[in-house]
Order: sequence, then structure tokens, then C-alpha cells
Amino acid sequence: MAITNQYVKDLDREYVFHSWSTQGTLNPLVIAGGEGCTVWDYEGKRYLDFSSQLVNTNLGHQHPAVVAAIQEQAATLTTIAPATANLMRGEAAKRIIEQAPKGFKKVFFTNGGADANENAIRMARLFTGRDKVLSSYRSYHGNTGSAIVATGDSRRVPNEYARGHVHFFTPYLYRSEFSAQNEAEETERALRHLRRIIESEGSASIAAILLESLPGTAGILMPSAAYIQGVRALADEFGILLILDEVMSGFGRTGKWFALEHYDVVPDLITFAKGVNSGYVPVGGVIISEQLSSYFDIHFFPGGLTYSGHPLAMASIVASIDAMRSERVVENALEIGSNVLGPGLRELQQRHSAIGEVRGAGVFWALELVSDKGTRAPLAADKMQALKAKLLDSGLLPFIVENRIHVVPPCVVNAQEVEAGIALLDEAIGSLLG
Repeated sequence: MAITNQYVKDLDREYVFHSWSTQGTLNPLVIAGGEGCTVWDYEGKRYLDFSSQLVNTNLGHQHPAVVAAIQEQAATLTTIAPATANLMRGEAAKRIIEQAPKGFKKVFFTNGGADANENAIRMARLFTGRDKVLSSYRSYHGNTGSAIVATGDSRRVPNEYARGHVHFFTPYLYRSEFSAQNEAEETERALRHLRRIIESEGSASIAAILLESLPGTAGILMPSAAYIQGVRALADEFGILLILDEVMSGFGRTGKWFALEHYDVVPDLITFAKGVNSGYVPVGGVIISEQLSSYFDIHFFPGGLTYSGHPLAMASIVASIDAMRSERVVENALEIGSNVLGPGLRELQQRHSAIGEVRGAGVFWALELVSDKGTRAPLAADKMQALKAKLLDSGLLPFIVENRIHVVPPCVVNAQEVEAGIALLDEAIGSLLG
């Protein structure tokens, strides 16, 4: 039987329950295959992937070295219990520690980013003997118990079952909560706000501050180095651990191995997933500082996962990091962002009044769309949906959140692909929004 788009869509709608959705309204895009920065359906329609799916295919689709490593591991040992010592698990952890900031010792592997954040929170609570976790209103940390409550966006509200979570506002000058007129004011007032939250909640009750190094789903918000350094200083002052979530921003996405490198700050724990192996096999983890690692040398850690350090995932990490090093993938993301993608998007802003702000780094950018540049009123949802449909029809696979287009191609994207994608954005925005 020849497989068609309609057959796959019918199969999906009959049997598959989708996340974050009202099931009866869905009309999912059908994807049959992919290579590099391109995916296609069963009828041959091709899409330039400017979403990296969920901002995870940093190496693009079907990187041959990573596919081969998974196949080789599957032929050798498909699975093994996490209590064993396994070659690929050790090699993967070693490579991650080699790329982490100085002072990190071990890696605890999870099944994805949400449970990476769960376990980082668990470690912080055990180490400090405290309960509360502070995190930003403009954040997303995953959809498991503590991770979704640590999340700041509205998706947490129907899921608030975990205890001890407090939220605060982080810098966002374009829509400042602090009536700031410039970056310095925004930073200073945001830090003052965080200090008051700490004092009001009782610093001795707070185990950790959990922040995305560079908030992704919330809008690719660019905190200043002074802000992240100020948060580190507050954490040190009050004996609070700092957890930086690099699930979306890590492993080349911002033109650095970790986004935290933009700030010259070292946290106590780093969480990761997505880009470490481009999502080829589900995996995540916590990178643990030497201080916390030493603590758990003599204190029991009450946590574990059946698939922690799964051999297929570990083989994909080893191959991914080796490929990123040998092919200069992180350097490519930095060069493309600095010389092609960033300038191209800023030029779009000059041509289209609907683009209120452009921000980003590496291959991690957002266009914030507005109905009025003066009032900065967000572009209406129906117009964003029409824009998404236009982009898909033109052959561009976008990542759209609220009134934003997140421009997040794979880290291996080349200049010609970026220019083609920007041209499609230009045509769609111009034809629909003027």
C-alpha cells in the first residue's frame, strides 16, 4: 500500500492523543522524512525547518554519524539497567563535563528536560534542607509535577499540585514590569524586585533559584550579563543554590556550548536535554557541581529512572558532541547568527511595521509582532494563525508562540538556507500584514 498524507493523518486522529490540545480541533502536519534543515511529507512537499521541531534538532535531521552510532549501539546492547557501568554512559558523561564550566563533576541522566529540572530541584532541596524554589513568571521548565509548577506561563495554572514554588519577574525591557527606560534600569529594578521576594519569602526557606539561562518559549528574552551576575550574587548572599536551565538554549543554540557562557556566571546545577543529541533519542540530565557531587558521595540520593543513561541515548550523545566538535557546529551557529540571521531579521524589522522587536543570539531568535508599534499591542491570534498557514504553504516550517515567530533553524544551517527562510518570512509578513 502506498502511504499517503491522508492515511497518516487519519491514523493519527483515530488513535493518537496529542499534548497541549483540544483533540477534536487538531489538523496535524504530516512529516515523512528529513535531512539537514529540510523535512518533507508523503506527497513530496518540502519544508525548510525554521523550528528545529521543538528547538532541539541542533544537528539537523538524520545526521549520518549520529544515526550510525545509534544503529551500532543497538546491534551491541540495546538497553541495560542504570545501576550498571556502561561504556557509552561514561563516555557521554565525560564529554558533557568537558564542555561544562570548570567546577562540575558528574552527570545524572534523565529521560528529558522536565525530569532533569525535577531532579535538580530534588538535589537542591536535599542539599540545603530547604523547600522553596523561586522561578520566573516568563519561563517554561517542563510538564511534570514540580517542573510545571516552576514554569511561570499560564500552562502551570491547571497543574499546580507541587508545593513550595514562588514566581518573580525577570527583565524584559520591551514590556517592562518595572517602568524602566533602559537596560540598566531594567536590570537594577529586576534585581531589587528579586531581593524583596527573597526577603519576603524568608531566605532561610529557599532552596534554589531556577532560571532559563536564556528564556526560550517565553520569547527568547535576552537578560543582561549584569542581571544573571546579580542573581548569582543574591544566591550566594542568602545561601541559595542557582540552577540554570539549558534545556533549550544549550549545546550550540546561542553560538556557545552553553548560553550561560554569555554571562561569565557559574551556577550550582545545569539542566539539559534537546540539543545534546538533537532529540534523536529521548534524554536529558543534570550537570552537578563538585560541591553537590561530594555531598551525595556520603548522603543518599532518593531518585532514579529506569532509563537513566539508556545506551541508545548515550551513543547518540557521544556521536553528537563529537560531530559538533569536528564540524565546528557551535562556531557555525555563532557566525550565522552574527553575520547572516541577526542582520537579516533586523533588516526585516526596518521594512515591516508589524515587527516590534527582534532579539536573539546564535540561531535562537524571535520576531515580536505587534498591531501598533507605538502601543506595542500584540498582533491578534487570528492574524498569527493566518501567518503560520501562509508560511507553511510557502514551504517554511515556523515555531510560533503567541504573537512571536521564533526563528530557530538547526545549528548546521548555512547562509543560503537562512537567506531563503528570511525571504519567505518577508513575503508572508508583507502579503498578510502590509
